[in-house]
Amino acid sequence: MSPIENLSHRVSAAFADRTKLKEADYAAAVRETLALLDSGAVRVAEKGPEGWKVNAWVKEAILLFFALSEMKVMEVEPFEFFDKIPLKKGLEAAGVRVVPPGVVRYGAFVERGAVVMPGYVNIGARVGAGTMVDTWATVGSCAQVGRDVHLSGGVGLGGVLEPPTASPVIIEDRAFIGSRCIVVEGVVVEEEAVLGANVVLTASTPIIDVTGPEEKVYKGRVPARSVVIPGMKEKQFPAGRYMTPCALIIGQRKESTDKKTSLNAALRDFAVPV
Repeated sequence: MSPIENLSHRVSAAFADRTKLKEADYAAAVRETLALLDSGAVRVAEKGPEGWKVNAWVKEAILLFFALSEMKVMEVEPFEFFDKIPLKKGLEAAGVRVVPPGVVRYGAFVERGAVVMPGYVNIGARVGAGTMVDTWATVGSCAQVGRDVHLSGGVGLGGVLEPPTASPVIIEDRAFIGSRCIVVEGVVVEEEAVLGANVVLTASTPIIDVTGPEEKVYKGRVPARSVVIPGMKEKQFPAGRYMTPCALIIGQRKESTDKKTSLNAALRDFAVPV
């Protein structure tokens, strides 16, 4: 059995029977997992040949860490916090820029070259190199954000911590998420997709490709390189017909477009606000 397998077995055993947390070996397994998560050595979810796989035992360790930790005062002049989870340290050595009062919580991993403006990165989350977490954007617990992603101002990526087997919100490499977008309930935004301002995606939101002669409907997934805007769809209720929210795929990013500029340009090509 590998060290990671041994660690996962101890964590899962403690999650099944929390009285085991009174034993030093099981408590140590939880703390070791959080340290590995904080350093990027393990992660909540990872992409393989068959798609994204959730490492449920890592999420179990996060939940157990809350049980092990005590509330305490943390002073970061001029701010004071009172919480169970400390702030992430070693940002300079890690090559991560965090602009005050931006917050990265312990147990989140941010790769070298990422920038966190006055936003928030929660425990269990992962943010890739070259990614911008813009002002008041939030990366919820366990959300996985790829490399060279732009999360515009006020973006909200939901946290998916329970149940441990539930898939987190995933934003793949080089995606652009427009201002005030909300992505929750384990929705996957695939590589290089572009969400225009105010798009709201839940697991049940219809994501409708309207670029062909007939609509094609997705749920829980934005296909790679799609350009998406908010939309409305008529639905029948007992009281009458009403408009309900959806998202519209109105085009595709072009491979020939320079990726450094196409994030904004792709939206402007379709006259969509950034």
